[in-house]
Amino acid sequence: MNSTGRQTAPPIKRHHTARYYAHRVRESLTTRVFKIICSIFLGLLLVVGFLTFILWLSLRPHRPRFHIHKFSVPNLTEGAGFTEITFNVTARNSNQNVGIYYDSMEASIYYKDQRVATTSLLFPFYQEPKNTTVIYKELNGNSITENSERTMELMNDVAKGTVVFGLELTSTIRFKVSTWKTKGHRMHANCDVRVGQDGNILGAYKDKRCPVYFT
Repeated sequence: MNSTGRQTAPPIKRHHTARYYAHRVRESLTTRVFKIICSIFLGLLLVVGFLTFILWLSLRPHRPRFHIHKFSVPNLTEGAGFTEITFNVTARNSNQNVGIYYDSMEASIYYKDQRVATTSLLFPFYQEPKNTTVIYKELNGNSITENSERTMELMNDVAKGTVVFGLELTSTIRFKVSTWKTKGHRMHANCDVRVGQDGNILGAYKDKRCPVYFT
């Protein structure tokens, strides 16, 4: 009953039809199925991404590792200059599943800012994964450039007890993954070497790793 004394009608209760409830059920099922499909898709995408990352890590080529083990310039104290140079370097392919093709390799030896020797080292070759190649060379005679000014500087360094040389190895390399080969990369391995008065490499520089870069 309201304020005027009249009796008010009770509120009308709305009853939904069976079609309405069936529609709501279908909407709920559709949303749930959609969420399940999205979850499965995202999970598969995550698994594929993770496996791709692992595969990329295992097949990503690593540049070869060079270490210098021997470097000798005999007869330094006799004033013979650069009449003979001997060196021993190893090239290591540390890749698990990647081989390396080398074109012909060249070695250049520097004293101060001058190249005093250059020579060809190896014919083109293929290096298997997890393999080490020994690079050994003795240079003398026409392989070495004489320079009277540099020889005097050399004698001064010998008198001081230490002589600094630079050994650069260059080659064009290509990586091989299964049957696929990369394009050629010009590789440079630079080995800084110090020898004593006897002309032999100092202990601190023996077996030292040489930085490698590409151009």
